[in-house]
Amino acid sequence: MLNLSPDLIHFVVTTAFSLLIGLEIKTYNLKAKHKKEEFIFGTARTYTFIGVIGYIAYKLEPVHLTVYAIILASLSLLFALLYYRKLQEGNRSILLYAVMLCVYAFGPMTELFPLWMTALLFVLIVFILNAGKTLYRFSNDINLDEFEILGKMVLLSAVILPLLPDTKVIPYLPISPFKLWMAVVVISGISYGGYLVQKYFFPSKGYFLTGIFGGTYSSTATTVVLARKAKNTGNNPVITAAIIAATSMMYLRLVIVALVFNVHIARSLAIPFGGFALLGLLIAFFYLKREDDAGSKPDFVDKNPLELGTAFLFAVLFVLMMLVTNFVMHDYGTNGLKVLSFAVGFTDIDPFVLSILTGKYTVAGTQLVSAIMIAAGSNNILKAAYALWFGGWKGGVHSAVWIALLGMATIGYGFWI
Repeated sequence: MLNLSPDLIHFVVTTAFSLLIGLEIKTYNLKAKHKKEEFIFGTARTYTFIGVIGYIAYKLEPVHLTVYAIILASLSLLFALLYYRKLQEGNRSILLYAVMLCVYAFGPMTELFPLWMTALLFVLIVFILNAGKTLYRFSNDINLDEFEILGKMVLLSAVILPLLPDTKVIPYLPISPFKLWMAVVVISGISYGGYLVQKYFFPSKGYFLTGIFGGTYSSTATTVVLARKAKNTGNNPVITAAIIAATSMMYLRLVIVALVFNVHIARSLAIPFGGFALLGLLIAFFYLKREDDAGSKPDFVDKNPLELGTAFLFAVLFVLMMLVTNFVMHDYGTNGLKVLSFAVGFTDIDPFVLSILTGKYTVAGTQLVSAIMIAAGSNNILKAAYALWFGGWKGGVHSAVWIALLGMATIGYGFWI
């Protein structure tokens, strides 16, 4: 086996990646129809030499980087002269300069970091150079307010979460502040992920996909919106299928949430909830086959589930539901828990489910599984009522009947186990 010198490997990798980026820049310039060569910052040979020079300059003085910095300043000066000419032509892009900086950094990166990081940078450069139109459409279509909210959520999670104590410091609350906020982050992340997938990857792919992805973050809201549409369009099998599919996705969503916080309960829920989800999807596909209008453009549920006010409200409801659950179980036992589960189903069940998954209770695990199933079943009955109310008899009766049957079957299974 050849025992190659690390310096040789780093030099070859730097040269190869620099050459390939140079060739990619040539292709990029041809696609952009740059006709004046003097306005192009180098060719494939130029970028290859830039990468090689960066590697040599770093190796000559790897501590103070004086040589490396002088060469970088010289290259930047050359680009500044070129950029001045480009400004006179109305071209303000500094993309090629940014690419040049990345190529110049290939050499030091191969020495300081694992080779996969240099390879990742190379792939990223190639991807960005070839995704210009896609990124442009994405930047025009995206709602920047959503990313502002996401940034705030990430900031709160990254800053506050590590500072919260992982011990029980709140009286009568059997959970630490750290785990409480972690639950809020997880449930918001799942909801926001489904929302982004639906809005930006499948924005106009039909009512059925609206039901599928809408059910991953709010089957209730999706049911209301689709039922209203059904009232205007009459007995539309596709919308009926979409409403049933949204409820089916709720079962899978609850299994995923349970898997994050309590593996034992998740295992107990997997088979019955998976069965109900499969049954619901089969019913939905039956209605879907009756109509070829699956590609109709839906009224998208454009409501961002990840808002800071909503997150804090969820945290308050989570704490309140955990206190209520503790009180009911202490004073009324498992029968009281089942009654509470049924009543909670007519509200937002996520805080209650999380209180079951994260709390420390004295009852058997099967009773906790039963409570989650009863809450999910009664929530289906609520959605059936919504489907009939907002969709009318003609537009919502089919979906309402099937969702109600799924709900009663779920409740029955929950009382039986």
